[in-house]
Amino acid sequence: MIELGGNITLAGFKEIEKAELVVVKKIVGSYARKMSDSVSGFENITVTLKIVHKTEGSEKYELQCKVMVNGKPLNSEITERNLFMGLDTVLKKVLALASK
Repeated sequence: MIELGGNITLAGFKEIEKAELVVVKKIVGSYARKMSDSVSGFENITVTLKIVHKTEGSEKYELQCKVMVNGKPLNSEITERNLFMGLDTVLKKVLALASK
């Protein structure tokens, strides 16, 4: 597990390359900032990565995101070939749930 700041946790990201991890941290950090600014009661965010289909050049990533807002968990998940697109989609979904 990788802890970023006090309210971001990344799980399962040890297998990806350092350069990709830098981008992942920036994307998740950006969404965490949006949530802390716009969602009252935002507590923390946890993103979990599982590599489902590991073949060179055609990996599939299963991403799960859990956001705690006022003690209630909000969940979202997606399976995607592109890590960054999947991350953006799963975080957009959970941001939309939290903003309701």
